[in-house]
Amino acid sequence: MIRNASSALIPLREAANLLSDEAAPVAPATVALAAALGRIAAGAIVAPSAVPMSMTAMRDGFAVEAASVGGASAYAPIFLARPPPWVEAGQPMPPGTDAVLPPEGFADGMVVADTATREGVCGAGDDVAGKERLIEAGTQIEPLHLLVLEAIGLKAVDIRQPLLRVVTAGASHLDTVSPLLGRLIARAGGATEAVRAQGVRDIGEAIRGGTADAVLVVGGSGFGRSDHSAAALALAGDVRAHGIAMRPGETTAVGSAAGRPVLLVPGRPEAALAGFLALGRPLIARLTGAPDRPLRRHVLVRKIVSAIGLSEVVFVRSVSDGVEPLGGAGLPLRRLVQADGIIVVEPESEGFRAGEEVKVWPL
Repeated sequence: MIRNASSALIPLREAANLLSDEAAPVAPATVALAAALGRIAAGAIVAPSAVPMSMTAMRDGFAVEAASVGGASAYAPIFLARPPPWVEAGQPMPPGTDAVLPPEGFADGMVVADTATREGVCGAGDDVAGKERLIEAGTQIEPLHLLVLEAIGLKAVDIRQPLLRVVTAGASHLDTVSPLLGRLIARAGGATEAVRAQGVRDIGEAIRGGTADAVLVVGGSGFGRSDHSAAALALAGDVRAHGIAMRPGETTAVGSAAGRPVLLVPGRPEAALAGFLALGRPLIARLTGAPDRPLRRHVLVRKIVSAIGLSEVVFVRSVSDGVEPLGGAGLPLRRLVQADGIIVVEPESEGFRAGEEVKVWPL
Protein backbone atom coordinates (compact mmCIF):
# COMPACT_ATOMS: atom_id res chain seq x y z
CA MET A 1 0.00 0.00 0.00
CA ILE A 2 1.36 3.42 -0.98
CA ARG A 3 0.94 6.09 1.66
CA ASN A 4 1.51 9.78 0.94
CA ALA A 5 3.05 12.06 3.55
CA SER A 6 0.63 14.34 5.32
CA SER A 7 0.64 17.93 4.14
CA ALA A 8 1.54 18.86 7.72
CA LEU A 9 4.91 17.10 7.41
CA ILE A 10 7.74 18.96 5.74
CA PRO A 11 10.36 17.18 3.59
CA LEU A 12 13.54 16.02 5.29
CA ARG A 13 15.75 18.14 3.04
CA GLU A 14 13.77 21.26 3.91
CA ALA A 15 14.04 20.47 7.61
CA ALA A 16 17.80 20.05 7.27
CA ASN A 17 18.05 23.46 5.63
CA LEU A 18 15.91 25.09 8.30
CA LEU A 19 18.14 23.64 11.02
CA SER A 20 21.60 24.11 9.53
CA ASP A 21 21.54 26.88 6.93
CA GLU A 22 22.37 29.66 9.39
CA ALA A 23 24.90 27.57 11.34
CA ALA A 24 28.53 28.63 10.93
CA PRO A 25 31.76 27.00 12.09
CA VAL A 26 32.53 27.74 15.73
CA ALA A 27 35.64 29.69 16.70
CA PRO A 28 38.91 27.71 16.76
CA ALA A 29 40.44 26.65 20.04
CA THR A 30 44.04 25.56 20.66
CA VAL A 31 44.48 22.24 22.47
CA ALA A 32 47.46 20.09 23.36
CA LEU A 33 48.20 17.46 20.76
CA ALA A 34 47.24 14.71 23.20
CA ALA A 35 43.72 16.17 23.40
CA ALA A 36 43.27 16.49 19.63
CA LEU A 37 42.27 12.89 18.86
CA GLY A 38 38.84 12.80 17.22
CA ARG A 39 38.64 16.58 16.94
CA ILE A 40 38.26 18.58 13.73
CA ALA A 41 41.26 20.55 12.50
CA ALA A 42 40.42 24.26 12.25
CA GLY A 43 42.99 24.90 9.53
CA ALA A 44 45.55 23.21 7.34
CA ILE A 45 48.59 21.87 9.18
CA VAL A 46 51.91 22.31 7.39
CA ALA A 47 55.22 20.71 8.35
CA PRO A 48 57.63 23.45 9.48
CA SER A 49 60.68 21.48 8.32
CA ALA A 50 61.67 18.19 6.73
CA VAL A 51 61.58 14.91 8.66
CA PRO A 52 64.24 13.70 9.03
CA MET A 53 66.22 16.89 8.66
CA SER A 54 69.31 15.00 7.45
CA MET A 55 70.26 11.51 6.29
CA THR A 56 69.40 9.13 9.13
CA ALA A 57 70.12 5.48 9.92
CA MET A 58 67.12 3.16 9.64
CA ARG A 59 68.83 0.24 11.35
CA ASP A 60 71.71 -0.50 13.71
CA GLY A 61 75.03 -1.12 12.03
CA PHE A 62 78.19 0.42 10.59
CA ALA A 63 78.01 3.69 8.63
CA VAL A 64 79.98 3.44 5.37
CA GLU A 65 80.35 5.04 1.97
CA ALA A 66 78.74 2.48 -0.31
CA ALA A 67 81.02 3.21 -3.28
CA SER A 68 84.13 2.39 -1.23
CA VAL A 69 82.93 -1.07 -0.15
CA GLY A 70 80.91 -2.15 -3.20
CA GLY A 71 81.29 -5.82 -4.12
CA ALA A 72 82.65 -6.90 -0.73
CA SER A 73 81.86 -10.43 0.44
CA ALA A 74 83.23 -13.14 2.71
CA TYR A 75 85.23 -14.41 -0.28
CA ALA A 76 86.40 -10.96 -1.38
CA PRO A 77 86.62 -8.84 1.79
CA ILE A 78 87.67 -5.20 1.73
CA PHE A 79 90.12 -4.10 4.40
CA LEU A 80 89.55 -0.76 6.10
CA ALA A 81 92.35 1.16 7.83
CA ARG A 82 89.99 2.06 10.67
CA PRO A 83 86.65 0.63 11.81
CA PRO A 84 83.62 2.41 10.35
CA PRO A 85 81.52 4.36 12.87
CA TRP A 86 78.68 2.51 14.56
CA VAL A 87 75.20 4.04 14.31
CA GLU A 88 71.90 3.23 15.96
CA ALA A 89 68.54 3.40 14.16
CA GLY A 90 67.32 6.99 14.17
CA GLN A 91 70.76 8.61 14.49
CA PRO A 92 72.10 11.06 11.88
CA MET A 93 74.59 9.55 9.45
CA PRO A 94 78.21 10.72 9.90
CA PRO A 95 79.61 12.97 7.14
CA GLY A 96 80.87 11.08 4.11
CA THR A 97 78.65 8.01 4.69
CA ASP A 98 75.53 6.99 2.80
CA ALA A 99 74.74 3.38 3.78
CA VAL A 100 74.47 1.19 6.88
CA LEU A 101 76.16 -2.21 6.94
CA PRO A 102 74.45 -4.79 9.14
CA PRO A 103 76.47 -5.77 12.24
CA GLU A 104 77.70 -8.98 10.60
CA GLY A 105 78.93 -7.04 7.55
CA PHE A 106 82.17 -5.92 9.29
CA ALA A 107 84.49 -8.35 11.07
CA ASP A 108 88.19 -8.42 11.93
CA GLY A 109 88.82 -5.07 10.28
CA MET A 110 87.23 -6.12 7.01
CA VAL A 111 83.95 -5.46 5.21
CA VAL A 112 82.51 -8.86 4.32
CA ALA A 113 79.11 -7.83 2.88
CA ASP A 114 78.08 -5.78 -0.11
CA THR A 115 75.85 -2.72 0.25
CA ALA A 116 74.34 -0.06 -1.97
CA THR A 117 73.94 3.68 -1.66
CA ARG A 118 71.07 4.61 0.72
CA GLU A 119 70.71 1.03 1.95
CA GLY A 120 69.53 1.12 5.56
CA VAL A 121 69.24 4.91 5.34
CA CYS A 122 66.38 7.41 5.32
CA GLY A 123 67.15 10.56 3.32
CA ALA A 124 66.36 14.11 4.39
CA GLY A 125 62.64 14.73 3.92
CA ASP A 126 61.86 11.10 3.04
CA ASP A 127 59.18 10.89 5.76
CA VAL A 128 57.86 14.45 5.51
CA ALA A 129 58.96 17.17 3.14
CA GLY A 130 59.48 20.69 4.46
CA LYS A 131 56.33 22.86 4.07
CA GLU A 132 54.27 19.79 3.14
CA ARG A 133 50.52 20.06 3.88
CA LEU A 134 49.74 17.14 6.17
CA ILE A 135 46.14 17.82 7.20
CA GLU A 136 43.49 19.95 5.51
CA ALA A 137 41.02 22.12 7.41
CA GLY A 138 37.95 20.13 8.39
CA THR A 139 39.84 16.85 8.77
CA GLN A 140 39.00 14.69 11.77
CA ILE A 141 42.27 13.96 13.56
CA GLU A 142 42.87 10.21 13.78
CA PRO A 143 45.67 8.19 15.47
CA LEU A 144 47.81 8.11 12.31
CA HIS A 145 47.52 11.89 12.05
CA LEU A 146 48.90 12.16 15.58
CA LEU A 147 51.83 9.95 14.54
CA VAL A 148 52.99 12.40 11.88
CA LEU A 149 52.14 15.50 13.95
CA GLU A 150 54.29 14.18 16.79
CA ALA A 151 57.05 13.42 14.28
CA ILE A 152 57.18 17.06 13.14
CA GLY A 153 57.38 18.21 16.76
CA LEU A 154 53.92 19.76 17.01
CA LYS A 155 52.83 20.38 20.59
CA ALA A 156 49.38 21.90 20.05
CA VAL A 157 46.79 22.18 17.29
CA ASP A 158 43.85 24.45 16.48
CA ILE A 159 40.51 22.63 16.39
CA ARG A 160 36.81 23.40 16.13
CA GLN A 161 34.77 21.58 18.78
CA PRO A 162 31.17 22.73 19.07
CA LEU A 163 29.42 22.27 22.39
CA LEU A 164 25.95 20.74 22.25
CA ARG A 165 23.55 20.95 25.18
CA VAL A 166 21.72 17.60 25.36
CA VAL A 167 18.42 18.08 27.18
CA THR A 168 16.67 14.89 28.30
CA ALA A 169 12.99 15.79 28.49
CA GLY A 170 10.49 13.96 30.67
CA ALA A 171 10.14 12.19 33.98
CA SER A 172 13.21 10.75 35.66
CA HIS A 173 13.77 7.17 34.47
CA LEU A 174 16.45 5.04 32.91
CA ASP A 175 17.70 6.99 29.89
CA THR A 176 19.82 5.10 27.38
CA VAL A 177 19.21 7.29 24.32
CA SER A 178 20.82 10.55 25.50
CA PRO A 179 24.13 8.83 26.39
CA LEU A 180 24.12 7.13 22.97
CA LEU A 181 23.64 10.45 21.17
CA GLY A 182 26.33 12.03 23.36
CA ARG A 183 28.80 9.38 22.23
CA LEU A 184 27.86 9.94 18.59
CA ILE A 185 28.32 13.69 19.05
CA ALA A 186 31.81 13.04 20.42
CA ARG A 187 32.58 10.78 17.47
CA ALA A 188 31.54 13.59 15.12
CA GLY A 189 33.98 15.98 16.82
CA GLY A 190 31.66 17.73 19.27
CA ALA A 191 31.40 18.00 23.04
CA THR A 192 28.28 17.78 25.21
CA GLU A 193 26.75 19.08 28.39
CA ALA A 194 23.87 17.01 29.77
CA VAL A 195 20.72 18.49 31.33
CA ARG A 196 17.51 16.80 32.49
CA ALA A 197 14.25 18.78 32.45
CA GLN A 198 10.55 18.14 32.94
CA GLY A 199 7.56 20.27 32.04
CA VAL A 200 7.18 23.07 29.51
CA ARG A 201 8.80 25.84 31.52
CA ASP A 202 11.66 23.68 32.81
CA ILE A 203 12.48 22.33 29.34
CA GLY A 204 12.23 25.83 27.86
CA GLU A 205 14.71 27.16 30.40
CA ALA A 206 17.04 24.26 29.64
CA ILE A 207 16.84 25.07 25.94
CA ARG A 208 17.73 28.73 26.50
CA GLY A 209 20.30 28.12 29.22
CA GLY A 210 24.03 27.55 29.01
CA THR A 211 26.55 28.66 26.41
CA ALA A 212 26.36 25.72 24.00
CA ASP A 213 26.52 26.22 20.24
CA ALA A 214 23.43 24.09 19.59
CA VAL A 215 20.76 22.23 21.57
CA LEU A 216 19.52 18.67 21.18
CA VAL A 217 16.34 17.77 23.07
CA VAL A 218 15.72 14.05 23.50
CA GLY A 219 12.16 12.85 24.07
CA GLY A 220 8.81 14.56 24.42
CA SER A 221 8.66 15.61 20.77
CA GLY A 222 5.32 13.92 20.04
CA PHE A 223 1.77 15.19 20.34
CA GLY A 224 0.74 13.32 23.49
CA ARG A 225 -0.40 14.90 26.74
CA SER A 226 2.98 14.28 28.37
CA ASP A 227 5.00 15.56 25.39
CA HIS A 228 6.20 19.09 26.13
CA SER A 229 9.35 19.62 24.04
CA ALA A 230 7.76 21.45 21.09
CA ALA A 231 5.76 23.73 23.39
CA ALA A 232 8.92 24.40 25.38
CA LEU A 233 10.81 25.33 22.22
CA ALA A 234 7.98 27.68 21.21
CA LEU A 235 8.27 29.31 24.64
CA ALA A 236 12.08 29.53 24.47
CA GLY A 237 12.46 30.50 20.84
CA ASP A 238 11.07 29.57 17.43
CA VAL A 239 9.64 26.27 16.13
CA ARG A 240 10.45 26.21 12.43
CA ALA A 241 9.03 22.76 11.74
CA HIS A 242 7.36 20.13 13.89
CA GLY A 243 6.64 16.95 11.98
CA ILE A 244 9.05 15.72 9.31
CA ALA A 245 8.21 13.46 6.38
CA MET A 246 10.67 10.89 7.71
CA ARG A 247 10.14 7.42 9.15
CA PRO A 248 11.10 6.66 11.86
CA GLY A 249 11.16 10.09 13.48
CA GLU A 250 8.03 11.80 12.14
CA THR A 251 7.68 13.88 15.32
CA THR A 252 11.19 15.33 15.04
CA ALA A 253 11.21 19.14 15.21
CA VAL A 254 13.69 21.88 14.33
CA GLY A 255 13.94 25.47 15.42
CA SER A 256 16.13 28.01 17.16
CA ALA A 257 16.47 29.66 20.53
CA ALA A 258 18.90 32.23 21.92
CA GLY A 259 20.54 32.48 18.51
CA ARG A 260 21.41 28.81 18.19
CA PRO A 261 19.86 25.86 16.34
CA VAL A 262 17.65 23.44 18.26
CA LEU A 263 16.79 19.87 17.25
CA LEU A 264 14.07 17.86 19.00
CA VAL A 265 14.15 14.07 18.49
CA PRO A 266 11.76 11.39 19.76
CA GLY A 267 12.69 9.28 22.76
CA ARG A 268 12.41 5.89 21.04
CA PRO A 269 15.96 4.71 20.20
CA GLU A 270 15.58 4.01 16.47
CA ALA A 271 13.59 7.24 15.92
CA ALA A 272 16.06 9.34 17.93
CA LEU A 273 18.97 7.81 16.05
CA ALA A 274 17.32 8.39 12.68
CA GLY A 275 16.63 12.04 13.53
CA PHE A 276 20.15 12.60 14.80
CA LEU A 277 21.88 10.94 11.83
CA ALA A 278 19.71 12.70 9.25
CA LEU A 279 19.68 16.15 10.87
CA GLY A 280 21.97 16.38 13.90
CA ARG A 281 25.17 15.04 12.42
CA PRO A 282 25.04 17.33 9.36
CA LEU A 283 24.53 20.23 11.79
CA ILE A 284 27.66 19.23 13.72
CA ALA A 285 29.55 19.08 10.43
CA ARG A 286 28.53 22.69 9.73
CA LEU A 287 29.63 23.76 13.20
CA THR A 288 33.02 22.04 12.90
CA GLY A 289 33.68 23.06 9.31
CA ALA A 290 34.01 19.41 8.34
CA PRO A 291 32.26 17.59 5.50
CA ASP A 292 29.57 15.19 6.62
CA ARG A 293 30.60 11.55 6.66
CA PRO A 294 31.01 10.34 3.06
CA LEU A 295 28.41 7.99 1.66
CA ARG A 296 29.63 4.53 0.77
CA ARG A 297 28.25 2.38 -2.03
CA HIS A 298 27.29 -1.21 -1.23
CA VAL A 299 25.21 -3.95 -2.83
CA LEU A 300 21.89 -4.57 -1.13
CA VAL A 301 21.43 -8.28 -0.36
CA ARG A 302 17.68 -8.05 0.35
CA LYS A 303 15.06 -5.70 -1.09
CA ILE A 304 13.70 -2.62 0.68
CA VAL A 305 10.08 -1.57 0.17
CA SER A 306 9.27 2.05 1.05
CA ALA A 307 6.23 4.32 1.03
CA ILE A 308 6.05 7.13 -1.51
CA GLY A 309 6.09 10.57 0.11
CA LEU A 310 8.32 9.79 3.09
CA SER A 311 12.08 9.76 3.54
CA GLU A 312 12.54 6.30 5.03
CA VAL A 313 15.54 5.60 7.23
CA VAL A 314 16.50 1.93 7.06
CA PHE A 315 19.20 0.54 9.35
CA VAL A 316 21.61 -1.89 7.72
CA ARG A 317 24.50 -4.12 8.69
CA SER A 318 27.51 -5.15 6.64
CA VAL A 319 27.67 -8.77 5.51
CA SER A 320 30.17 -10.61 3.32
CA ASP A 321 28.44 -9.77 0.04
CA GLY A 322 27.04 -6.31 0.77
CA VAL A 323 24.62 -4.78 3.27
CA GLU A 324 21.52 -6.35 4.78
CA PRO A 325 18.50 -4.22 5.77
CA LEU A 326 17.49 -4.62 9.41
CA GLY A 327 14.39 -2.42 9.42
CA GLY A 328 13.35 1.06 10.42
CA ALA A 329 10.37 2.16 12.51
CA GLY A 330 9.78 -0.05 15.52
CA LEU A 331 13.13 -1.81 15.18
CA PRO A 332 13.84 -3.66 18.45
CA LEU A 333 17.10 -3.04 20.26
CA ARG A 334 18.39 -6.56 19.60
CA ARG A 335 18.28 -5.73 15.87
CA LEU A 336 19.29 -2.08 16.14
CA VAL A 337 22.51 -3.03 17.93
CA GLN A 338 23.62 -4.91 14.80
CA ALA A 339 23.46 -1.79 12.59
CA ASP A 340 26.58 -0.11 11.24
CA GLY A 341 24.92 2.20 8.73
CA ILE A 342 21.67 3.61 7.37
CA ILE A 343 20.09 3.96 3.96
CA VAL A 344 17.84 6.97 3.39
CA VAL A 345 15.18 6.10 0.83
CA GLU A 346 14.14 9.30 -0.91
CA PRO A 347 10.42 10.23 -0.74
CA GLU A 348 9.89 9.71 -4.47
CA SER A 349 11.28 6.14 -4.33
CA GLU A 350 9.40 2.91 -3.57
CA GLY A 351 12.62 1.24 -2.39
CA PHE A 352 15.44 -0.84 -3.84
CA ARG A 353 15.77 -4.28 -5.39
CA ALA A 354 18.04 -6.98 -4.02
CA GLY A 355 21.39 -6.75 -5.82
CA GLU A 356 21.04 -3.01 -6.43
CA GLU A 357 23.89 -0.70 -5.43
CA VAL A 358 22.83 1.71 -2.68
CA LYS A 359 24.37 4.62 -0.77
CA VAL A 360 25.03 3.93 2.89
CA TRP A 361 25.66 6.49 5.64
CA PRO A 362 28.04 4.94 8.18
CA LEU A 363 27.02 5.19 11.82
